[in-house]
Amino acid sequence: MSVMKGLMETAAQFMPDKERDPLLDRDGFLGMPLDRVDGQSKVKGETRFTAEFEMPDVAHATLVYSTIAKGKVSKINTGRAKRAGGVLEIFTYQNMPGMVAPPLVDMTDLKKGMAASDLPILQDASVHWDGQPIAVVVAETLEQAEHAASLVEVEYQIDGAAVSFDAIKAQAFVPSDVMGEPATIKIGSVEKGMQEAEVRVDHVYLTPRYNHNAIEPHATIAFWNDGRLAVLDSTQSVYTTARSLALIFKLEPDDVQVVAPFVGGGFGGKGGLWNHTPLCAAAAKALKRPVKLSLSREGVYRAVGGRTAAEQRIALGANQDGRLYAVLHTGLTATTEHGRYAEQCTFPTRHLYASPNIFIEQKVINLDTVANTWMRAPGESIGTFALESAMDELAYALRMDPIELRRVNEPARDPTKDTPFSSRHLTEAYRQGAEKFGWNARNPEPRSRREGKWLIGQGVATAYYPFFRFPVKARVCIFADGKAVVQTPAAEMGMGTATVQIQHAADRLGIHLELISFHYGDSKLADTPVMAGGSNQTASIFAAVQAAVEDVHRQLLNLARKDPDSPLASAKYEELEARDGGLYRIGEKSSGSTYSDILRKAKQDLVEVEKESGPPMELMKYSMASYGAQFCEVRVLEETGEVRVSRWLCSLDSGRIVNPKTATSQLRGGIIMGIGMALTEETLFDDRRGRIMNPSLAEYHVPVNLDIPDIEIHFLNIPDEQAPYGGRGIGEIGITGAAAAIANAVYHAIGKRVRDLPITLDKLL
Repeated sequence: MSVMKGLMETAAQFMPDKERDPLLDRDGFLGMPLDRVDGQSKVKGETRFTAEFEMPDVAHATLVYSTIAKGKVSKINTGRAKRAGGVLEIFTYQNMPGMVAPPLVDMTDLKKGMAASDLPILQDASVHWDGQPIAVVVAETLEQAEHAASLVEVEYQIDGAAVSFDAIKAQAFVPSDVMGEPATIKIGSVEKGMQEAEVRVDHVYLTPRYNHNAIEPHATIAFWNDGRLAVLDSTQSVYTTARSLALIFKLEPDDVQVVAPFVGGGFGGKGGLWNHTPLCAAAAKALKRPVKLSLSREGVYRAVGGRTAAEQRIALGANQDGRLYAVLHTGLTATTEHGRYAEQCTFPTRHLYASPNIFIEQKVINLDTVANTWMRAPGESIGTFALESAMDELAYALRMDPIELRRVNEPARDPTKDTPFSSRHLTEAYRQGAEKFGWNARNPEPRSRREGKWLIGQGVATAYYPFFRFPVKARVCIFADGKAVVQTPAAEMGMGTATVQIQHAADRLGIHLELISFHYGDSKLADTPVMAGGSNQTASIFAAVQAAVEDVHRQLLNLARKDPDSPLASAKYEELEARDGGLYRIGEKSSGSTYSDILRKAKQDLVEVEKESGPPMELMKYSMASYGAQFCEVRVLEETGEVRVSRWLCSLDSGRIVNPKTATSQLRGGIIMGIGMALTEETLFDDRRGRIMNPSLAEYHVPVNLDIPDIEIHFLNIPDEQAPYGGRGIGEIGITGAAAAIANAVYHAIGKRVRDLPITLDKLL
């Protein structure tokens, strides 16, 4: 733990809770199931994503990828490629413009930039993974560039590479930290607790590599003007991409602008900076003309990392009443020396269940592969598969209902932080979910329900994802015509960011939705690190907008006080509320002024404020997370082992719901990813050569419509008063617990436990 974090945690214990948000006590646009503001334009095909933008004189680039895992390029022959039609230039390490090695992501200081790897980008002959870009071919058209790339001839000096997870497990080591948290936690004595426990389970759970497969592959358009760089990029964070590029090209931050109007999915894969973006910018600089570089689907697999493979051991010891007496969770994941990301698979176990004896430890190994990175609910998705499968196994060993087992182990305080929960209603989520799903009618015996050749099973698992909030800035402007604008460099990946931010600003300002504009997707909008990831963006921006609106209102009140005839001339700020397009005394219908009247009488066109939210002190004082109960029904064809998910219900405790329509969509998307994680998805990896073998949607099987049942979402909708507007994140929690619920339902259906994802036919026959 850093000294600064320790000081913040100490200070937070003595800080009073913030005042209750007045929006929690009144109805408004927040909480309404409104359509996305960009929904129609997307359905009509009117919105443009990065690769769809056209500009005069643009050249097209494509990449040549390494076909070895480790070594050096000993010879690269570009002669035939350069003579191909339309080729403008071929860049290799021999003629690539100089670039500083990118800054590796540092969550304590996002202003440094956020690259997934800190290797130099095409500055020498070294090869660090199979798929590393080793040449950039630029031509007048994309077809010409791709043809020329196929003509580049490469010879290598091959070095021994570590590419097999199993082969180097003995070299595993404990990292210095796991996402800022200690890699090892020890409370009591797990060894003694396991010995004294009356019932024990102890198993290893395996999850494979996964890749993101967003609908929109990564793309970049870069151009230079008078020494300044402008980039359109499919990124989850325009700000950190701009900062990274400024450092790479030795530019002042103000000399780089990154724009991402719309992002066609990311799931974490577009959170960090990958090589193609600076390579595109370098090519544009050298050629003195705009360059577009769009990765193919296979190119995304080669050059962009996914989720690591993982091996987790869960050992649980309990007494006959089900109370846990010992909890052990160890995890082994893979990373790279140039990425150094230990995926936080043990995090759910740190916060979900009470036990006097806990041992948690993560280890990593370094492989010569593309750097692993965040993927929807990184750590928590695979961690809940292991933990919640083990809890189900313990329930069967105890002959106890799995929901009751979780109820009796519900902690009064956070099990490892020993802090109070800001708001936690997990047992209520289970109670309401069980009632709606009809759980109590279930016969707990495996193979107890059949319909013809289909065996039917039901399973449950806990969903968990922590609450995050980062200090960010937002700019709020109110104009004399009564309209308002909110600006911050957020990302819109289809989750409804623009919609909910307009809802929020409308309620804060007390004006109608049609009068609000939300500007986002441009690094120039505010000097602040905003990232669509970790389910933090909505809450982080809400806090900044709330602070900015409060400042705007104070400025407007000061303007009104200068007019002795104003109804607000003697008003105090605490006596006012925002409604009907202005400021009015609380409870008095006509005692106030509209924003237009205040500005008109002050002879001002607008009032404008940029404000940064404070540090997340609430996270130092409380344990904060979203929780849920995943209920699943599966049908297994006895003759073939085919698994079909036939019914799903998610009962969610994630605070107050900002927009039930967009929230439901987000949760269904996460659950569908969880179904893919459990049944179909797996990045096949050649442990001999270090090469991904199924780099396409034809061979990497994501769920399709026929794989998905109707998914019912039930919200508790209980505000968490420590979170902005009482709401916590929902973008990632949907995938957590989903794979375990399926595995548990499969066991209930056929009596066979699968601890190695995905659950394919061969594992059930």
